[in-house]
Amino acid sequence: MTTQPTGQPAPQQAPHAEKLWPAWWIWLSAWLVGASVSLVFFPLDVGVGILALLIGLALVSAGLLATTPQVRVTADGLQVGRARIDRDHIGRVVAHRGPAAREQLGPGFDATAYQCIRGWIDAVVTVEIVDERDATPYWIFSTRRPEDVLRALGSDQPVRESRASVQD
Repeated sequence: MTTQPTGQPAPQQAPHAEKLWPAWWIWLSAWLVGASVSLVFFPLDVGVGILALLIGLALVSAGLLATTPQVRVTADGLQVGRARIDRDHIGRVVAHRGPAAREQLGPGFDATAYQCIRGWIDAVVTVEIVDERDATPYWIFSTRRPEDVLRALGSDQPVRESRASVQD
């Protein structure tokens, strides 16, 4: 364990952490919607219109930032968005990309699974839940770096592009 100059233990680095930021086109669309609010106010007064424009842009930006989930793997567990699970309750971990990811999110999807999906991100990771008290069979979540998530969770599975199920 490393220590900081104050004698306190250094914060543990997460083996993997990423934010699932919205795609550029989502930001652009949101800003256009936020800016469109000002169109009502410009005919009344240019100053009020500019103020409404700035407030609209700030509100949609804050909304996008507030709803951007994080995927974080630590020594203790996995956190996806607001959900967290201890490593003791994690079984097989499999990543999917392309057709395999579409299979997981379509015909292969179990409605009782926990999901944190962002449609603009191609890859998904499926994490089997082995806690007998938990009715959730698995978590499925988007990631831009599936290989890093697999490595951080100790899985030696390759990212699948054709076989889809965590039970395979």
